[in-house]
Amino acid sequence: MRYKKIEEYIVRWLSDYVSNSGTKGFVVGVSGGVDSAVTSTLCAKTGLPTLVINMPIHQKANQFDRSNEHIEWLTNNFNNVKGIQSDLTKVFDSFSEIHPKSESDLLSMANLRSRIRMANLYVYASNNQYLVAGTGNKVEDFGVGFYTKYGDGGVDISPIADLMKSEVFSLAKVLNIVQSIQVAAPTDGLWDDDRSDEEQLGATYDELEWAMNYAAKNLNSQLTSRQKIVLEIYKSHHESNAHKMIPIPVCKIPLELQKV
Repeated sequence: MRYKKIEEYIVRWLSDYVSNSGTKGFVVGVSGGVDSAVTSTLCAKTGLPTLVINMPIHQKANQFDRSNEHIEWLTNNFNNVKGIQSDLTKVFDSFSEIHPKSESDLLSMANLRSRIRMANLYVYASNNQYLVAGTGNKVEDFGVGFYTKYGDGGVDISPIADLMKSEVFSLAKVLNIVQSIQVAAPTDGLWDDDRSDEEQLGATYDELEWAMNYAAKNLNSQLTSRQKIVLEIYKSHHESNAHKMIPIPVCKIPLELQKV
């Protein structure tokens, strides 16, 4: 892929979208991961106001530090970027008081973190007439549905959602994203431990990308035992998370019932 040209194309697309929408800039939540780092850098390269926010919630130190390192790198290199920290730990803890552990499972509370962050981003976006830029990649958004519905899936635009995870990493090299982020194991940062995306998904992103391409082409070639396992993992995630990737079901009233 021609990554420099892709960079230029996305930056131009972002600029045109803001111009046509009547908004003024972007807000991006940065997590210390490569997706948010690439997205926020592409937004910054438009020259338009770009607000990047580190939103820790009982965050692991390495994730928190990587986010701050990226924010510092951005603000040092782009005059149009402003970085802030918005600690949402107390907000999250208040929900924990309302919903004791007997009434809430760990996945619900992990997704709650993402939804609190989404709400926070939209406060800043509304106040500044900015767009919330999504950070999801293609395999997450359209393959395995590895995001929180109305959390990190709640965005205005998705600049990198047509790029596979491996392609995002390649673009990160072209953009000179800080090294600590480029070498970090991908994680959603929604858990008290430091579990990786691979541990949650059961396969690497490279494996899931292969499975996504294989399923899309409807191939029927000879597979290794591992490939068979990965394909089943992919299909399981894709099917169980399909509700995130399709329009909200609407109950359509039959015409005969609409008549007076």
